[in-house]
Amino acid sequence: MTLYSIPPLLSIICFLSLAILTLARGARTKINRLFFVLCLLASLIYSNALFSSITRSAPNALMVSRVEHLFIPLLLPAYIAFFLEYLRIANGKRIVRVAFGYTAGLILLAPTDLYIPQVVKHAFGFTAAAGPLYFLFPLGEVATTVYILVLLGRSFRKATTRTRKNRLKYVLVGFGSLGLLNGLNFLTIHGVPLYPPGNFSFFPLTIFAVGLFKHDLLDMGVLAKKSLIYSCLTAFLTCLYAVLVVVVNRAFSHYIPSGSLLIPVGFFLLVAFIFGPMKSFIQVLVDKFFDKGTYRYRDTLRELSRRIVSELDPGAIAQKVLLTIEKAMKVEQAALFIRHRKQKGRTVFADTIDGTITLSDEDALVRLLQRQTHPVALRDHMNLECAQQPVRNAAWAFPLLFHNKLNGFLLLGEKRFGDMFSREDLDLLETVCSQSALALENAHSYQKINRLNSQLEKKVADRTSKLRAALREKEKTQEQLIRSESLAAIGQLVAGVAHELNNPLTSAISLIQSMVEDLREPPDKNAGEPLIEDLAFVEKELGRAKTIVRSLLGLSRQTDTYKETVNFNAVVKDASRILHNQYKHTGLSMDMSLDDHLPNISGNFATLGQVALNILQNAIQAVTGTDGGIRLATWFDSHGRKVVFECADTGPGIPPPIQKDIFKPFFTTKDVGQGTGLGLYISHEIVRKHGGHLSFESKSGEGCRFVVELPVAE
Repeated sequence: MTLYSIPPLLSIICFLSLAILTLARGARTKINRLFFVLCLLASLIYSNALFSSITRSAPNALMVSRVEHLFIPLLLPAYIAFFLEYLRIANGKRIVRVAFGYTAGLILLAPTDLYIPQVVKHAFGFTAAAGPLYFLFPLGEVATTVYILVLLGRSFRKATTRTRKNRLKYVLVGFGSLGLLNGLNFLTIHGVPLYPPGNFSFFPLTIFAVGLFKHDLLDMGVLAKKSLIYSCLTAFLTCLYAVLVVVVNRAFSHYIPSGSLLIPVGFFLLVAFIFGPMKSFIQVLVDKFFDKGTYRYRDTLRELSRRIVSELDPGAIAQKVLLTIEKAMKVEQAALFIRHRKQKGRTVFADTIDGTITLSDEDALVRLLQRQTHPVALRDHMNLECAQQPVRNAAWAFPLLFHNKLNGFLLLGEKRFGDMFSREDLDLLETVCSQSALALENAHSYQKINRLNSQLEKKVADRTSKLRAALREKEKTQEQLIRSESLAAIGQLVAGVAHELNNPLTSAISLIQSMVEDLREPPDKNAGEPLIEDLAFVEKELGRAKTIVRSLLGLSRQTDTYKETVNFNAVVKDASRILHNQYKHTGLSMDMSLDDHLPNISGNFATLGQVALNILQNAIQAVTGTDGGIRLATWFDSHGRKVVFECADTGPGIPPPIQKDIFKPFFTTKDVGQGTGLGLYISHEIVRKHGGHLSFESKSGEGCRFVVELPVAE
């Protein structure tokens, strides 16, 4: 192994590495099979260059050179076929056939002296000497290179995306410089003592490898991974270290004694102080070249994931996600589609910017994403045609999955500088999409709860409004009912009151008539005293009538105010006076014990009189025919600051089964036509409106006791 053997060795290593990578990752496609063939043929060529640099036998070098040229011409049609397939040119099959015919002629000439008659010894090893017809090979090589460059230039002009242009740049620079270096080998073959430039093919191959890993030139799904680049750089430094060992050993072997530790120590220091820092420096360059701010946008996207989880507005989430991704990853465009409610049996996905662009589950893209759980490279699905701009120009689609359900998807265009999405980019974006799906689900759930709350609040407000209206209607109806019942009760009492009025009025009229007759007779000096007595009697009877009328008017007066000053003793007396005609001939005893110092209350005199009338009338009806009695009493409860009215009778009492129903409207135990069942219900409501309480105590066969408690006016 000499120093001149290292370039062809590195080239062989590069070609074989690319061949193995192609075989492992992408040999199923026609493009990658052709590339695999190119790498194998090139490896054979540089194997001859390696052998020629180390062999010392001219016949062996000549034999290997002629064998090599049995395979070298195959590169011409292989290159043409590869680029026609790579550039998707379908009308170049005739040129491939012509190239194969031309190659067949060169292969027939290879073993003859007309092609390679001999080899020439140089300081760097043996090289083949050109025969009279050898010019045919460089001629075909030039024609092939020019044709391929024309195809690449035409495709570069037609490329519509930066990614496609970047890929073509790497292919153009890599294969163009490779063809140029190998074409310059004809100088050496024609006798110029120049180290074959083609042996340095590992340089353009390195450029091509960078594009292969950075832009996935052969669509093998192999993107840049720093660990692989570090490994290649380590191998390169190892080879460089080996070269230095060989050079130093040969240069200083005559000057350093055998067994000296000087050379090992020197190499140790070289590795420690030069190669170690150099390796670290190269790793930093690799990070800067391949990442281009990856660290920055990684932190940005991680921060985005933390912020959107707490966001509860889907529009704000979408806006933050799109703006952050566009700015951090420098993509040309980004669109986020979110699942909406079904329309006409279809699930609709609408973009979150203005909602004007929609896709349904009948579209090819949605059907594809419903089957995917990972990012999808849309260039691999050329049949996905869509006239809508965000979908048509998208390069990648990321499904937003929640519980294995497609709730939306993120579409990303190409990067502005034509860079490919690395595996790290895709993993990071996939994480962001998962976080976005969760955040959107939370936001939708929050909005749904808000809508339900709003609907519930609206329903509650509607129900409350209706309930208030019903209560107002109930109050109005109740007021009308109280008035109607009050008027009905007054109407029932008019007959009795009329009889009560009839007695004093009849007596007064009779006396007045008698007095008129006496006054018509001749005056008698002793007639004045009986006349005065008769007039006093008339005054008494008319006063009695006046009192009855006043009580009737007081109890029948209709007012809406509940703020007038009321003395409950007067209420009880008026009620008793009005109902006197109902019990005066029944034989029952009426005991009235009224507190002379009873404080006034604030209320409505007429309605409170109706309460007293209803309670007293029920007591009279319960006692009538039993020779029983009724006790009416009032007193002041100083502890509770309440006026208390009590009506107790000795009647049969209220049976326990019906006690719970006596305050219900229209409940009565009387015969049909004798009661409406509203008396106690209305009395209960009147007392409640006055802020008081109406209660009763009753035992079967032991009478009943009703108690009215009313707050004292301040």
